[in-house]
Amino acid sequence: MKTQARFYHAGCPVCISAEQTVAGALDPARFDVEVVHLGQSTQRLGEAEAAGVQSVPALVIDQQVFHINHGADLSALK
Repeated sequence: MKTQARFYHAGCPVCISAEQTVAGALDPARFDVEVVHLGQSTQRLGEAEAAGVQSVPALVIDQQVFHINHGADLSALK
């Protein structure tokens, strides 16, 4: 069974670069990666907050949040 991974971002250059580099590097045989663009899917902001995401880009795997660089605070997307 694959591990669920969610990559949250807001579409900024830092986020796009992290998506291509980090999310793209995950082994597709081991991880089911979902990319969530919070700038376009604002209804999912609550989900990201509940997962512990404070800023984007961020990767959530097994309920662990990995904040990658700093593109924007989640509060800026509201």
